[in-house]
Amino acid sequence: MAHRKLSHEGTLVLDCEGLSKFVGDHEPVVALVAEARKRGMEVAISALTIVESVHRRTDRARLAWVLSGMRIVPVGDEGAKAASALLVNAGLHGHKYAIDAVVAEMALRQHRPVVMLASDIDDMAKLCGDRVRLVAV
Repeated sequence: MAHRKLSHEGTLVLDCEGLSKFVGDHEPVVALVAEARKRGMEVAISALTIVESVHRRTDRARLAWVLSGMRIVPVGDEGAKAASALLVNAGLHGHKYAIDAVVAEMALRQHRPVVMLASDIDDMAKLCGDRVRLVAV
């Protein structure tokens, strides 16, 4: 991954792959998160991102440390309704896109500018439009 400049202030959102790579100490993702923090950006994830990313081999101590430095955004009924509307508007449906829609909806509510580290740029672009800058991980 090439070095990418991030905006001053705003929010950096990690999707499942972004969180997994950060927990796994993947150098490019660690560097992007460090740069975001240096520039005053808050790092945030959806609570569902934790559920989606954790597996049997997850280093729980590292996960706990990583999460301690992030804002974990809960999912409530209003967010779920808004995520459902994003799915409908994007022409998507089903469990394959459900968590992506929740993450996208959460990202759209964050302090701007918003940058998201995401594995599925195409689907996230359908859900977020041009209101979130997407960076492939």
